[in-house]
Amino acid sequence: MSIFDTVKEMAGNAGLESGLLGHVMEMVNNPETGGLTGLVQRFHEKGLGGVVSSWIGRGANQGISAEQIEQVVGQDRINAIASKFGIPPEEASAKLAQYLPTVIDKLTPGGSVPATSETA
Repeated sequence: MSIFDTVKEMAGNAGLESGLLGHVMEMVNNPETGGLTGLVQRFHEKGLGGVVSSWIGRGANQGISAEQIEQVVGQDRINAIASKFGIPPEEASAKLAQYLPTVIDKLTPGGSVPATSETA
C-alpha cells in the first residue's frame, strides 16, 4: 500500500478531509519547495525542529498548534487552502496540524528523512 493510500485511509471517504490530506501530500512531495526535506527544514528554521523531529523519530509524535502550522506553511498558503474548500483559515490550519504529524511519521518509518523526498 502506498503512502497516499494510507493517508486516504486516515481520512475515510470524506471529501474535505481527503482534499486537505491531498494538500499535505502535495507539500511533502513538491520538488519546488524541497519536498519533505524542505518542509522539515522550514520547521527547523521556525524554531520547531524538536516538534518535527519527534514525528520523524521512533517515539511519540508531539502535537502542533494551528498557529505553529501557519508559521511554517505561511498564511498565503493557508488562505488558499481555506478558500478552495470554503472553510475558515483557522479550520484549514487546525486540520493541517492534525494530519501533518501522522503523514510525516508514516513517510519516515526508519526514523530519518528518506534521501529522495518523492513519496507517492
